[in-house]
Amino acid sequence: MKQFPDSPAQPAFPQTRAWPAISVVMPILNEERHLREAVDQILAQAYPGPIEVVLAVGPSRDRTQEVADAIAAADPRVTVVANPTGRTPNALNAAIGASRHEIIARVDGHAMLPDDYLRVAVETLEETGADNVGGVMAAEGVTAFEQAVARAMTSKIGVGSAAFHVGGTAGPADTVYLGVFRRSALKRVGGYDEHFQRAQDWEMNHRIRESGGLVWFQPRMRVTYRPRPNLRALAKQYFHYGRWRRVVARTHEGTINLRYLAPPAVVVAIVAGLLVSPFFPLALIVPGGYMLAITGGSVLTGSGLPARARFALPFVYATMHLSWGWGFLTSPRKLSRPQR
Repeated sequence: MKQFPDSPAQPAFPQTRAWPAISVVMPILNEERHLREAVDQILAQAYPGPIEVVLAVGPSRDRTQEVADAIAAADPRVTVVANPTGRTPNALNAAIGASRHEIIARVDGHAMLPDDYLRVAVETLEETGADNVGGVMAAEGVTAFEQAVARAMTSKIGVGSAAFHVGGTAGPADTVYLGVFRRSALKRVGGYDEHFQRAQDWEMNHRIRESGGLVWFQPRMRVTYRPRPNLRALAKQYFHYGRWRRVVARTHEGTINLRYLAPPAVVVAIVAGLLVSPFFPLALIVPGGYMLAITGGSVLTGSGLPARARFALPFVYATMHLSWGWGFLTSPRKLSRPQR
């Protein structure tokens, strides 16, 4: 974990409407197609205060580095720093270390922010005294398959009751999507833990809360998210989510609840049912019952989707559940974080 420089001495939230300056930090890898639009969208935010953007660029397979350098050359508000590892937490720490301002907003290279995102974030920080505020990961698909994934990612059947997925009322939260932070909070906990290739947001928000800080969910901060385009990519995504959530659980005891244990329990039950079924055919009730349940759930949650998306929805649910559960069950101990 990192030590970050202090920002210039200034009150975090003046009583007058002199809005605090914001540093937007972006981990960038293989974003040639979307990077310029993403940066333009940030700089065009309806925010009255100064904004800087720090791009931490990893070793991309496309022209991302050239595009980033060209954007920075054309606009003094944009800075580029190197992220030789290509890993997200390393990129975020590098960008935070190069940033200058008291408020730090994490934004991904393909995220689409509403125009008032930063303004709402600062107002919420001021009103609540929180160390980090964030909102809804508003999944929206273009193709029929992506639309099915988006529906699953905003459904309790697909992802449980996490407010940043399914929405809810404003209030304290375990974690939020992306995040707009006080620099003092990041410095207090040492920033992102670079051991965690996935789940680094959940892990750091846990440390913020453990240190006495407040993480706040603000449903007005909706960020459009584009889901994975096919089953293979979706399975890989959720497999790694499950694998690294198990690493977080090993690192921070007591952070696993029944919601997280449900997918691995389903995997164990289905595998056991299939193995026993040649000797006890009634054991097929378990995998069969699961398929009936998610098919019924797809009927209930698929309203309004085109026919191809409704057809894909049960396969999407099954892929998310089983991939997450298998990743959790097979997470190797060698991934455990070394003792501090």
